[in-house]
Amino acid sequence: MLTAESLQRINREIAKYPPDQKQSAVMAALAIAQEEKGWLPNEAIEFVANYLGMPPIAAFEVATFYNMYDLKPVGKYKISVCTNLPCMLSGGVDAGEYLKKKLGIEYNETTADGLITLREGECMGACGDAPVMIVNNRRMCSWMNPEQIDKLLAELK
Repeated sequence: MLTAESLQRINREIAKYPPDQKQSAVMAALAIAQEEKGWLPNEAIEFVANYLGMPPIAAFEVATFYNMYDLKPVGKYKISVCTNLPCMLSGGVDAGEYLKKKLGIEYNETTADGLITLREGECMGACGDAPVMIVNNRRMCSWMNPEQIDKLLAELK
């Protein structure tokens, strides 16, 4: 179900834990599966669970709890806008509205060209840099005013 390269990466994560605690690598393994597939179909979640020797429902609990996992296809770029209180008070709502208008989509939608999916995100741990966005769960973008958002979108296109 996953490539040999992905399985090697998962094995490196498993090696960080005692042999009887393989399931502790579930978050990393799901992230690796998502990187390979582009999102987490049910079959990938079940595969990870079986590979780690844990009940599939336990892996589904993790995948559905954390917003970094995508349970349906997303665009090439997923932009998560922090809408938690500190960001909201410092322009997060305005930044989200600007992005929605600029992209012509709402939260949890993808642009017609499949390039960008827009999501609301919870606290990203950078309240002093508000408003904050994360691209593809990896790249944090701070102080996202309209000018910065335009630069980001131009870069992604």
